[in-house]
Amino acid sequence: MKVLVTGTAGFIGAALSQVLLARGDEVIGIDNVNDYYDVRLKEARLARLKAKPGFTEIRISLENREGLFEAFATHRPRRVVNLAAQAGVRYSLTHPHAYIDANLVGFCNVLEACRRYEVEHLVYASSSSVYGANTAMPFSVHHNVDHPVSLYAASKKANELMAHTYSHLYGLPTTGLRFFTVYGPWGRPDMALFLFTKNILEGKPIDVFNHGRHRRDFTYIDDIVEGVVRILDRVATPNPDWSGDHPDPGTSRAPYRLYNIGNHQPIELMYFIEVLERCLGRRAEKNFLPMQSGDVPATYADVEDLVRDVGYAPKTPIEVGIANFVAWYKDYYGYS
Repeated sequence: MKVLVTGTAGFIGAALSQVLLARGDEVIGIDNVNDYYDVRLKEARLARLKAKPGFTEIRISLENREGLFEAFATHRPRRVVNLAAQAGVRYSLTHPHAYIDANLVGFCNVLEACRRYEVEHLVYASSSSVYGANTAMPFSVHHNVDHPVSLYAASKKANELMAHTYSHLYGLPTTGLRFFTVYGPWGRPDMALFLFTKNILEGKPIDVFNHGRHRRDFTYIDDIVEGVVRILDRVATPNPDWSGDHPDPGTSRAPYRLYNIGNHQPIELMYFIEVLERCLGRRAEKNFLPMQSGDVPATYADVEDLVRDVGYAPKTPIEVGIANFVAWYKDYYGYS
C-alpha cells in the first residue's frame, strides 16, 4: 500500500521506510533535514532509501501547511506514520519554540491532512518521556501522565490529546506509540550510545549523569520497527468496554489507542557502559555528574497490551544490539 512517513531522514523513520519498501509498499517520505544534528548522517540515510524503487522524497517541514496538504493531495496515502518531531529532552530546555513549531503546529497539520484526505490510519510517535514524575513501575498506558518534567514531554502528551480529539470528532483512527530509548545502527548522535562510543574511541571522557544510577528500557531498532509495522497494519478501533465513569487513558470509545513500545527489561547504565567497553576493547574515563534537569532516573515499559494485540516480542539482547551498533559505527566512520 501507499504509506506516507514523516521523518524519513531520522533514525526510526529511515529504518521503518527500509522495511516497508522491502515488503513492497510505496513510501512517500517527508523530512526537512534540519541541522539539529549532523546533516551528513541524515543525507546518508536518505541516500539508502532513494536508491530503492517505490520511495518518493518530499523535503518540507510539517509547519508548511500548504506544502503538506499538497503532498497528501498529490499522493493520496492510505496510511500515515508521523515520526517527524523536534526530539531531545535537553534541547527543549534551551530551544522551547522549536518544540511548539514542529511538535504542536506540525502535528496539527498532519492531523488535519489525514482528516481531509481520509487516511485509514495514523500512527504517530509519542515518547516514554510523557511519564515524567510518575514513579509506579513498569510504566503503563493505563496510568495518568499529567506531570511532564520537560517541554518535550509536554509536547508529546499534547500530541496524544490532539489525536484523541480527531479520533472522537472525525472518526480518524489514530495510534500513539510511546518509544522507550531506541538504539542501534544509524542511530542519533545526540543519544548516549553514540556519544559514549565517539568519546571512548577518541580517548575523551564520557559524561555519566545521575552518577550512573540511571536505568533505561533500551530497545533495539529492529524490534521497534517490527512493532511499528504490526501496529500500522492493525487499524485502531473503538473500545466497546470504555466507560466515561472510569476512563482508561490508553483507549477510548473513539478509534484511538496508545501503546508502550519498549524492551520491558530495564538496564543499569553502568552495565550498558560495561558492555560498550567490551565491544570497543577500551575502558572509558567516566565523568560522574548529577542528574540533568528534565531527566528521569528510570524508564520501564509495560508492553502487555502490545503483546496481546499484535504479538509484539522484542528479542535483541543489549549485548547483541550494542555490538551491532559498534560494528556499524566503526565501518561508517572508518575505524579499523
